[in-house]
Amino acid sequence: MFVADCMTKNPVTIAPDMGIDEAAKLMDKGHFRRLPVVEHGKLVGFFTNRDLLRASPSTATTLDRFEMRTLLSKIKVADVMQKDVITVTDTMTIEEAALVMTREKIGGMPVLSEVGKLVGIISSTDIFRAFIAVMGLDSGKTRLTIDVSDRKGVLRDISTVLADLDISIDSMVTLPQPSGTYQIIIRADIPDVDTVKEHLWSKGFTVSHVIQLG
Repeated sequence: MFVADCMTKNPVTIAPDMGIDEAAKLMDKGHFRRLPVVEHGKLVGFFTNRDLLRASPSTATTLDRFEMRTLLSKIKVADVMQKDVITVTDTMTIEEAALVMTREKIGGMPVLSEVGKLVGIISSTDIFRAFIAVMGLDSGKTRLTIDVSDRKGVLRDISTVLADLDISIDSMVTLPQPSGTYQIIIRADIPDVDTVKEHLWSKGFTVSHVIQLG
């Protein structure tokens, strides 16, 4: 799955000369946590709720509400926005986007086309939704965790067992373990789990966990 498949397309944008009070109203109305800042069709910054909080007066301020509004109206988005914006392209995979967000410790990024045009925003929420879709977590399938050793042909052998039982695999994930072994997590529609476990056991595989969802 690619970033283009799960990003928020055609995002609302703001100009760098907009007051942060106006930007705050826009974010509140649209329930946005971040907004791209665009000038003359080009991405020049990223404005987030964290930037807004950093620029807002402290709760310990002696200013009254009118004075606070006046102060905020004088502060422009360009004064507090993130100028060195971390971006991804719409042709990148969601795994690559997730790695960038994890390494940079950010919750969202603007998405650019290959020619540098702003085409969307991708957030950690979008990544979670994509993960749910890829894993079929909302489809009510059976989840098997199989403990295996590191050897060639493991996936083929497991797939063969399930195919022989006329079971189609919806998703499969391989997770390396500190011990050097692996856990293979399979989601499928399995009406008779005990039969599957017995067939896998006969081929040398141990099913360590079974979860029925839905």
